[in-house]
Amino acid sequence: MRLFRRSFLILPVLSVLHVAAQDNSPYSRYGLGDIIPAGNASTRGMGGISAGFRDPLFMSVNFGNPASYSNTWALKERTTGRLEAGRVVLDVGVNIDSRTLREPNNPQRFTSTNAQFSYVQLALPLKQNWGLAFGIRPLTRVGYKQVRNERLTDPNTGQQIENATTEFSGDGGAFLPTLGTGFAIKNFSAGINVGYLFGKKEISTRRTIINDTVLYNPGRFTNRSSFGDLFLNAGIQYSIPLNTETRLVLGVAGNWKQVLNASQDISRETFVRGAAGEEFRLDSVYIQNDIEGEVIYPASFTYGFTVSHDATQTGKGWLIGADLGQTQWSQYRFFGAADSVSNNWTIRVGGQLSPSLKGYTSRGYFQKVTYRAGFFTGTDYINITDTKGQLKQLPVMGVTFGMGLPFGGRNAYSRNQTSMINLGLEYSRRGDADSRLKDNLFRVSASFNLADLWFGKRRYD
Repeated sequence: MRLFRRSFLILPVLSVLHVAAQDNSPYSRYGLGDIIPAGNASTRGMGGISAGFRDPLFMSVNFGNPASYSNTWALKERTTGRLEAGRVVLDVGVNIDSRTLREPNNPQRFTSTNAQFSYVQLALPLKQNWGLAFGIRPLTRVGYKQVRNERLTDPNTGQQIENATTEFSGDGGAFLPTLGTGFAIKNFSAGINVGYLFGKKEISTRRTIINDTVLYNPGRFTNRSSFGDLFLNAGIQYSIPLNTETRLVLGVAGNWKQVLNASQDISRETFVRGAAGEEFRLDSVYIQNDIEGEVIYPASFTYGFTVSHDATQTGKGWLIGADLGQTQWSQYRFFGAADSVSNNWTIRVGGQLSPSLKGYTSRGYFQKVTYRAGFFTGTDYINITDTKGQLKQLPVMGVTFGMGLPFGGRNAYSRNQTSMINLGLEYSRRGDADSRLKDNLFRVSASFNLADLWFGKRRYD
């Protein structure tokens, strides 16, 4: 019950963070928007590795590979084999992003800050080597607003005739609530998530023509789309003991190409603005609602491994790992239309060091802290022309750092409760010197991990 009471205190904070979002990323115009990292705060501090990661203390939920759900901590009764006690984990994450956009050969830059919730996950054991997890997380986000001042040209004569201001804006994103399970048979683990992927995407263009003698009403061109359908992703892991304290875990996770039902509203109209900036429709040139269609979400797979060392006598531990991720964005279609996206790949490398795995029995606080670091590099899914007029994918790279900070002391009435704050710091860059727009991102990821033993039977002497 304490676990649930703490979660209810956190959820209102997540709502405020989501409302306070002020992101502005022109690249989110493509596909379903900017992709939000598919990992918890622990793995983000290690470059984002997830395919072969299994939390040795089970203090976080690795929804990047549902096979890891089998790693739940549980005890069974000796006589009946039933579950005697198990650790239940609540993992809640938030993000704070600071994005800086800059054009080549232009000293000016634009910086925006965005705060929103990252994920909410709850995991519990069903039996030894069999776990259940459920939660919700955002997959993508669309958010941008750009203004362009230009002089229109007569298509017949080629003469410049009018001044115009054009505003491009977008809003939306995709979310994925899931229910998953993972089980292990000896060294082999498998898991699956079943969810409902849903979202919306609204793209608007507003144009105002400026003339000294003729009054033109501004025009608004809007496409509003919504989509949603069942979504499946799965994963496997295989654990290989190298010695009594060192273990190699191989992992594969991902989803295949899936088709989502979608609906779209299209409007072309003129409007007027009120004194407070609100917009009122003046005349509708073209309106069509409830256009049925499909969104094809591409297949994506991640292959990776981790090598972990847990010294039971000294209490020290370390972990290193790497992932290769590939997404077939060439499969993506939005109401039958392709976009400026193409297949991409990412390599992620990271690790963590735990001076003491004994947790609260360690004397010094910094002996309890877990330290993480990593990096990633690859190509972005966006494929657009650069300043030289060549069509190419945007390069991406980034470095990460993280810490696992235990907090709170032992509760005399709930001795099995443990709590931890996981912090992840990430600096990434999208684009290079030839890109029309360079995107630098600094992200702070934080998760609140609350764990408690459930299902324990009371015994009396």
